[in-house]
Amino acid sequence: MNDNDKRPGPDNGGGNPWMKSLLIWVGILVALAMFVMLLDTRDVATGSNTIAYSTFLDKVEAHTIKDVNVAGEVITGTQTDGSKFRTYAIQSDLQLTDRLRKAGVEINAKPDEGSPFWQIMLMQSLPFLLFLGIAYFVLRQMQKGSGSGAMGFGKSRAKMLTQRDGKVTFDDVAGIDEAREELQEIVEFLKDPTKFARLGGKIPKGALLVGSPGTGKTLLARAIAGEAGVPFFTISGSDFVEMFVGVGASRVRDMFEQAKKSAPCIVFIDEIDAVGRHRGAGLGNGNDEREQTLNQLLVEMDGFEANEGIIIIAATNRPDVLDPALLRPGRFDRQVQVPRPDIEGRIKILQVHMKKVPLALDVDPRTIARGTPGFSGADLANLVNEAALLAARRGKRLVAAAEFDDARDKVMMGAERRSMVMTDDEKRMTAYHEAGHALVFAHEPTADPIHKATIIPRGFALGMVQPLPERDTYSYHRDKMHADIAVAFGGRIAEELVFGFDKVSSGASNDIMQATRLARAMVTKWGLSDRLGPLDFSDSEESFTGYSAPRGGKAMSDETARLIDSEVKRFVEQGLERARQILTDHLDQLHLIANALLELETLTGEDIKRLIAGEELDRPDSNAPTVVLPSNGTSIPKTRRGKGPGPFGNPLPA
Repeated sequence: MNDNDKRPGPDNGGGNPWMKSLLIWVGILVALAMFVMLLDTRDVATGSNTIAYSTFLDKVEAHTIKDVNVAGEVITGTQTDGSKFRTYAIQSDLQLTDRLRKAGVEINAKPDEGSPFWQIMLMQSLPFLLFLGIAYFVLRQMQKGSGSGAMGFGKSRAKMLTQRDGKVTFDDVAGIDEAREELQEIVEFLKDPTKFARLGGKIPKGALLVGSPGTGKTLLARAIAGEAGVPFFTISGSDFVEMFVGVGASRVRDMFEQAKKSAPCIVFIDEIDAVGRHRGAGLGNGNDEREQTLNQLLVEMDGFEANEGIIIIAATNRPDVLDPALLRPGRFDRQVQVPRPDIEGRIKILQVHMKKVPLALDVDPRTIARGTPGFSGADLANLVNEAALLAARRGKRLVAAAEFDDARDKVMMGAERRSMVMTDDEKRMTAYHEAGHALVFAHEPTADPIHKATIIPRGFALGMVQPLPERDTYSYHRDKMHADIAVAFGGRIAEELVFGFDKVSSGASNDIMQATRLARAMVTKWGLSDRLGPLDFSDSEESFTGYSAPRGGKAMSDETARLIDSEVKRFVEQGLERARQILTDHLDQLHLIANALLELETLTGEDIKRLIAGEELDRPDSNAPTVVLPSNGTSIPKTRRGKGPGPFGNPLPA
């Protein structure tokens, strides 16, 4: 397919538009100048000096006039010194001819013919021609197909992208294999429509891509067009709606007219919920601009006139607000879910984005994918970009695992705040707080492995302990939930055991919030309370993801509400005592980890395992001095201040 036959451009549309507009305005200015010159009836061609009539008579009597030319009221001539002159005669002076003859002046006379006929016609027609020229210019702007001209409200703002804009194929789309396979049928139809027509099958007219922001809905639509090799029209749902009633419907009609000229093609409408919301849900009489636009879209997609070869693909993250008429068979026949990628999908997405990045040997996409649960494709692309920027800023030629580790820290928590001024007591309390989290993590069998612990402030967190899950979690078990509550209180209990009850800080505020939400979800949503049984006491309409507790509650008796609060408190206190028991039994390990954090600022999961096992940490420099910790006298070689070798999991901020 020749792209030049499909899309008019500078070489296929009759010249440079900017030059054409310039020539039009130059023509208008020239016409105005000619009009002003024609209005000036003075004879500029003679180049003579105009003198008073009385001066002319004095010169005649003084015999300084050589000859005259009389044309009506205008008298021109030559003086004896050769200079030209001009004057205007008085019609009542009947003796002028006798005076001229007595003075010996040569007299030439010619009739007053007035202005030429062409000049008169031009003067009379020029204003009308100017008006026609300006009207033609405005009408041309109104008829521009792009709708960008003056008063081009009703023209579609859809942009057509072809191969010259960068071809995208399914090789560029990773991590959403199920959605890609479901849309493969559309590609086969666009390549060979007769394949389905022979068996009486009809390709779906529309596909609705549903997914969270950044999951690759737009990229997937462009990949369909790239695989099929057809034109790709893209427009946003907000581009249809204007303040003038009827403009959106006109743009819908114009968009489909453009698509018919390029069929077979794909029309992609991004954020269709801006125009496709449920009708009658707003204020007023319901006959507003948005609803008229939606009505026109419904007619164009499945009305009396068939739009053969036009595939409509729309994207939204709010399918629940769309009008039911849009989702019926014959319009958007399919709803394709584009979820956040799992660990295997994240590996493939990372491999796609890492192709353009020079990587060090210690970079493992699987390790990075393990540490990025819940990341969308856009998040992973941003992670790779941030890692490359960090490597360039540090003057490296390759992007190493340390850069990916720091990049994810920056993406999730913000940049390092090494300039933050903290007292020694605050640093020590932060170190014990994070050591408490890490120690409970290490001694809970069902908890995720630790990636690293750090006391370097980032964002609003003074420190964090980051797990590295072995796999993505889709369901949560009772023992894992109780372990997570205990881990959340590890920092608070560590502060209480080391500094005393009165010195407990506010650093555990986020930990308390997470533990309370998890406990409430266990009681009200998952039926994990023996006293309440397997009953749902939440009224959340949204699907539960993560450990965020549902808001509000169903109508229930006061006794049931008190029982729910009692069970939530019991679960939280059980986790609190569980963390207290672990830290009390391994208090020497708590001191060991905390002092190591104070000295090194960052410990990897392997470092923490070795400290708990009583082993020495690896020394990158054989000449590095050892640090004697006052808790039990164990000597630890001083290592370089830095990060762990790989990415990490969800942090627990201090």
